[in-house]
Amino acid sequence: MKAVLIKDDRSLVWADVPDPVIKADEVLVKVEYAALNRADLLQREGNYPPPPGCPEWMGLEISGTIVETGEEATAQSNYKLGDKVCALLGGGGYAEYVRVKYDMLMPVPENCSMVEAAALPEAFATAYLNLFWEGGLKPGNTLLMHAGASGLASVIIPMAKAFGARVITTVLSDEIAASIGHLGADVVVNTTKQDIAQVLKAEQEAGHAVDVAIDCLGGEVMGKCLHYLAHGARWIMIATLAGDMTQIDMRNIYVRNVRIIGSTLRSRTPAFKAQILAKLVEEIWPKVSDGSIKPTIYKVLPITQADDAHQLLYRGENVGKVVLKV
Repeated sequence: MKAVLIKDDRSLVWADVPDPVIKADEVLVKVEYAALNRADLLQREGNYPPPPGCPEWMGLEISGTIVETGEEATAQSNYKLGDKVCALLGGGGYAEYVRVKYDMLMPVPENCSMVEAAALPEAFATAYLNLFWEGGLKPGNTLLMHAGASGLASVIIPMAKAFGARVITTVLSDEIAASIGHLGADVVVNTTKQDIAQVLKAEQEAGHAVDVAIDCLGGEVMGKCLHYLAHGARWIMIATLAGDMTQIDMRNIYVRNVRIIGSTLRSRTPAFKAQILAKLVEEIWPKVSDGSIKPTIYKVLPITQADDAHQLLYRGENVGKVVLKV
């Protein structure tokens, strides 16, 4: 089969690799679409190696068709040959075929295309983990989601809204703000014109202090924002695209019982990830099927144009998910 390999100079090539051989608890999926994540860029740069036992090539989420099942996978699950599925991977999605442990599979939700299905597993699992597992989001809470045009925000914002939260998000231009209007955020802050910390202060004074923040930026602004959270708020760090260092008023943290939580999906155990996926199918898939939550697909490119797809993410051009067609 073929897969997208990273060459020594960090360029990408669509090249021959050995066919995957499944284990007893795995199925073989013929990949139709593979969605991009920022972690793919980190892996390309040598900063995010795949977990042991995973293929060396990138790809954390795919959709496709089951073409082979192992004996244990058949006995322990309801999946069968020909089923349309999407899957969360440790790596290896940029390929014609991928082997997947049966509990990392999910059925494609009703009324969901295969392109959309490829954009569900990683982004939706990350969203669920941080909104509900780490963030404890409740109806009526206020959520701050930075980088409103990102693929993850395109999931988190409508997911939070579907469960009754008020959402504040940030963007870098009025044009981007207009492009994410369909996500339904209550407050969209253009940080080139407004100081997000001052916006949060005004929200706090108006009775809408942030209960949960999901932050992929970090940097100097993070410490400034911590002053304007609700008592018992949870600030969840998932990346530091704006810088690794900030200043924090520690007294402010303990007086108001604010929790700062570091969170990544990739570092979790397979058993934990399986729990998250089961919760997605139980609690989130019905809202995908009825249209309450939908992934935003920015662009679909052939897998042979994986580098062009990566450049969209490097430039921050995408509003929503970029997907590769295999």
